[in-house]
Amino acid sequence: MQDMGNTQYFQVQAEPETGVRVVLSTVYEALTEKGYNPVNQIVGYIMSGDPTYITSHNNARSLIMKVERDELVEELLTQYIKHNGWN
Repeated sequence: MQDMGNTQYFQVQAEPETGVRVVLSTVYEALTEKGYNPVNQIVGYIMSGDPTYITSHNNARSLIMKVERDELVEELLTQYIKHNGWN
């Protein structure tokens, strides 16, 4: 039985390079190749969960559905923060 008097530690493991960043890059490229605005389409998917916002070109739809939407938001926010030098 656990000791409930002590604080438990939780640490998020770093996503491997073949993870969320690669998925976003692949999806972005597929959407661009098909003539869509990738930012609008990815935001639509994240907000609604509707996979039809993502093209099936280059298997992008299947790929993005393997990643949880909150992981997509986390990666995007992490990169935004790094880009702006806030960390």
